[in-house]
Amino acid sequence: MDALESHGFACYAVGGCVRDMLLGLTPQDYDLCTNALPEQIRTVFAEKRLILNGEKHGTVGVITDGGVVEITTFRSEGDYTDSRHPGWVKYLDSIEADLARRDFTVNAMAYSPKRALVDPFGGQQDLQNGILRAVGNPTARFTEDALRIVRGMRFAVRYQLTLQDDTMEAMYACASLLEHIAKERIFDELCKLLLRTTGEDLLRFSAILAQIIPGLAPTIGFAQHSSHHLYDVFTHTAYVTGGVEEELSLRWAALLHDLGKVHTFTTDENGNGHFYGHAAVSAQLADEILHRLKAPTALREDVVFLIAQHMTPVLPERKRMRRQLSKWGAERLQKLLMLQKADFSGKGTVNEDFPFDETNALLQALLEENSCLSLKDLAVNGHDLMALGFSGEAVGQCLNWLLQQVVEETLENEKAVLLTAVKNKK
Repeated sequence: MDALESHGFACYAVGGCVRDMLLGLTPQDYDLCTNALPEQIRTVFAEKRLILNGEKHGTVGVITDGGVVEITTFRSEGDYTDSRHPGWVKYLDSIEADLARRDFTVNAMAYSPKRALVDPFGGQQDLQNGILRAVGNPTARFTEDALRIVRGMRFAVRYQLTLQDDTMEAMYACASLLEHIAKERIFDELCKLLLRTTGEDLLRFSAILAQIIPGLAPTIGFAQHSSHHLYDVFTHTAYVTGGVEEELSLRWAALLHDLGKVHTFTTDENGNGHFYGHAAVSAQLADEILHRLKAPTALREDVVFLIAQHMTPVLPERKRMRRQLSKWGAERLQKLLMLQKADFSGKGTVNEDFPFDETNALLQALLEENSCLSLKDLAVNGHDLMALGFSGEAVGQCLNWLLQQVVEETLENEKAVLLTAVKNKK
């Protein structure tokens, strides 16, 4: 900032860093804006390493010891034909005009130690009042860049802000424009939202979320007709999602774990609701949704597994749990247990008891034993079996049989014991 000012240019910190400083938070990064043109910025920082891939839109990145600082020329923008990128950029000489193109008032503030705070849209007052409000016409802001809809929910959750009515209505009305946004960008914003959200947050944004993830729409208000559930499907889903650990695969699994209930709902002669097979249907629907959002494969597979198995009992039974550890691995079993605990807690009823503490204690004890639960831990290997005359598929089949005996605690994981068992079996 001093470098630009010393060359006769105005320079301000802008956007999120100003918002965070006003809230007493340490910004993660600092963006600057200036009346210097991109070529003038390059001249001022000629001795620095620069990033110029955003120069055509007025942004020059300066590499410093503390990271990259992006410096953008004051600008206005033309029509957004794709709900993301401006048709043209016009450079300005006014910080106030530059702030007018930003998304929310709390992000439309600029600060300079030499020029003080610039806040033409009342962002500081909105922060104090706990309000999230679009700059100017909210429909215009979301039409310009539909990703602002998801960012708006994230800001509201992150800073505990209440969406102003007109802003909320425009977010809902414009949600269909997200179809024009790269799915990876939507997924990234949804991940940031999910990691911070509570059940209450999801409930207040249910209509918008259902626009973004249409599979959620039928669950809103869908009565379960069950003494085991106080809430409709989406309300239950919201509380489960807010109730699991802040880990991405768990949060996504919780959000999508009951999508299949709408498709498998039946009632018996007493009017009680049932959802036979809903876990498998939910897993299939979740797989399709995460494919569409271009989620990373590993995350998608974890989520689909958790949803598919969320009705499979994980109980404080030693042999059963050793089998599950051997089949699924420790990380997945631990996540599944956490999802099941949240699933029970999110029912809103008190007529069931989930033995989480006892089950978790057994799981931790088994992990501390460092027992043989996979082929790599088995005391014999393929070479040992080939020395006994095994070949081809028989080697793998025999190893799997030995592992099963060890997991069931029928045999000890000792080389001599296992080889004797093989000889006797042979």
